[in-house]
Amino acid sequence: MLSDRSRPVIEATLPVVAENIEDIATRFYTHLFAEHPELLDGIFNRGNQAEKTQQLALAGSVAVFASSLVQVPEQLPDHLLSRIAHKHASLGITAAQYDVVHDHLFWAIVDVLGDAVTPEVAAAWEEVYWLMAYALINQERGLYSARGVRPETVWREWEVVERIPETEDVVTFRVRRTDDRLVKTSLPGQYVTVQVPLPDGLRQPRQYSLTRADDGEHRQFSVKRVRGDAGKPDGEVSSLLFGTVQVGDRLTLSLPFGDVVLDDSRPVVFASAGIGITPMAGMLSHLVAAGSHLPITLLHADLDEASFALRRQVLDDVQALPGGTAHVWYERGADSTLPVEVHAGRMNLDDVKLPSDATYYLCGPLPFMQAIRSTLIDRGVAARDIQYEVFGPDLWQADLVTEETPGTSDRGAHAAG
Repeated sequence: MLSDRSRPVIEATLPVVAENIEDIATRFYTHLFAEHPELLDGIFNRGNQAEKTQQLALAGSVAVFASSLVQVPEQLPDHLLSRIAHKHASLGITAAQYDVVHDHLFWAIVDVLGDAVTPEVAAAWEEVYWLMAYALINQERGLYSARGVRPETVWREWEVVERIPETEDVVTFRVRRTDDRLVKTSLPGQYVTVQVPLPDGLRQPRQYSLTRADDGEHRQFSVKRVRGDAGKPDGEVSSLLFGTVQVGDRLTLSLPFGDVVLDDSRPVVFASAGIGITPMAGMLSHLVAAGSHLPITLLHADLDEASFALRRQVLDDVQALPGGTAHVWYERGADSTLPVEVHAGRMNLDDVKLPSDATYYLCGPLPFMQAIRSTLIDRGVAARDIQYEVFGPDLWQADLVTEETPGTSDRGAHAAG
């Protein structure tokens, strides 16, 4: 909880900090990497850095956390912290790295705000930073402890035993363990970080949802090749995995993490678009393995049937569930050979019967998830019953935190994922 001494200082300075927080974040990362280029090797996603999404995410997470301390002092933004902690744990982040971040972040604050950063202001924002840092350190320590690992031992090598082409741009990799260490079971919906060495010698991390229930020996994940457009380059990691990794190759994967996990005690509705099908595939696979008899509904949108990755696996799983139903939408028309109801156009839930007392899981492009969430809210679904997964930095989380936290405005900064 923020001290009585610091609260009025944060209240008074939050607007000017929030107004400049993106500049602060940009200066912070520039300064950090100039002093610690080793952090670009295996920890930070330089693609997100180039697109400025990581800067937006950091800026928003700090601003939202500070706003929460001021406006709802008895309650931390747990969803925000949990999402960040799981991502950090999947990268093997250590407590000592928070000291490094602190030093460069406060250098950036002074660099941008200048004389406005009085000793009193600096002390108040230091308090905010360490409250957030210790909350994350404690959560991450708990995640490591639950897995029986240390930050440096979240990684292990796996051998590719199967490579399954899904679509023109999506491939599924099935990997098996290469040592006798126990495989820590994943929770349905979680992801692993894949750490890939690039031609320039640096390793780059990317997170990929697990798309099939664990069997003790194998893991499965799917990769979509990111094609550049509007002057942007192709995704360097996805292109390398898609184009060069073959059966027999070895990959370095983290233990599974992720806070969006299946509640299999209630009816479930999955709503996905495009490659957003991947966490849904993992959850459906778990439900089949568990012999679920609950009402399970899959709603999926794609360009056309050829673009629908993992379609055979997920629809076979839906059919294997006694309470399973599926609806599919194709923007390019309803032509299909699939044994499910297929609609033309974008996903429209007007004529779709949804089970009562369900938990909803959303994954896909941000505009898609925002639209579906709004539709569900309008139909009376409680916000607490809607979870979502974002690939990359979570630029939506803060809006949901501010929207659903009493006493906060309807407009929020961007938050970290």
